[in-house]
Amino acid sequence: MKKRLKLLDRYLTLWIFLAMAIGVSLGVIFPGISSLNEQLSVGTTNIPLALGLILMMYPPLAKVDYKLIPAIFKDVKLMRLSLLLNWVVGPILMFFLAIIFLKDHPGYMTGLILIGLARCIAMVIVWNDLAGGSREYGATLIALNSVFQVFTYSFYAWLFITVLPPYFGITGYDVNISIWEVSESVLIYLGIPFAAGFLSRYFLVRAKGIDWYNRKFIPFISPITLVALLATIILMFSLKGDMIMELPMDVVRIAIPLILYFAIMFFVSFFMALKQGVDYKRNASVAFTATGNNFELAIAVAIAVFGINSPQAFAGVIGPLIEVPVLILLVNVSLKLKKKFY
Repeated sequence: MKKRLKLLDRYLTLWIFLAMAIGVSLGVIFPGISSLNEQLSVGTTNIPLALGLILMMYPPLAKVDYKLIPAIFKDVKLMRLSLLLNWVVGPILMFFLAIIFLKDHPGYMTGLILIGLARCIAMVIVWNDLAGGSREYGATLIALNSVFQVFTYSFYAWLFITVLPPYFGITGYDVNISIWEVSESVLIYLGIPFAAGFLSRYFLVRAKGIDWYNRKFIPFISPITLVALLATIILMFSLKGDMIMELPMDVVRIAIPLILYFAIMFFVSFFMALKQGVDYKRNASVAFTATGNNFELAIAVAIAVFGINSPQAFAGVIGPLIEVPVLILLVNVSLKLKKKFY
């Protein structure tokens, strides 16, 4: 098991690109996968994708020492930095990148803005864990983002999609998103794995002890994260494999501002925290929390507001397809920066 896990860890970037290729190939060879996928969806929630994401996030959240979280909220400087990056810098950066690169295609532009407004509460747990970030800080910042997301996403969508575009010569869209739609995404993709991780730790530590939990249980469940990640990537790419082949230049046009966004957010976040003297574990948590996005929410909102076949929904789907390989590369960059600066 250890050898297999090391092999999976060591060549993870390669496995991810292979999973992407397999997914695209499946989508082209079996175009009926998309139809089957629709049958396995409840509203805008895709059941196989939701299961994959929940399984992916469960092991990192089971490793969190939840007793440490209340003390983390006292780290006001870091909380303030994270909120600034997530709720000021991130949305504004994506807004301007979307306008610069997709002004002539307002549908894609709007889809990109929706991604920028949806702060990451799911896959960032995996990136933070792979980069060696603090699990406790990661979980705390994600929880903080989820609360802000529930109460601010509707307002942000109205501000950035309806109000601001006309000031740049672009027609705005009327967007009506209820707090419940946002809450549903947070409950499914964060609430379930959070509860599972907390309850596992609480009851198993009481029953078997912390030594057994750390030496036996955690190593047993840890491989689930990477296996579920690869399975989820294959699923995501298979669902849009035909569209990727049909509209390759559209994918490239959406990909360019996304790649720039992820790179800029990561380096700005990392070096801002470094300048403030933040240690590596906390720095990685801040950087990846600010860089990733909640594509599940962005896609759900795009489908609910603009329709499943809209350009906004297409841009939303391309978001995670670009985010996954870019973020795994940034995990490697983060580990190299750790050697250089720490």
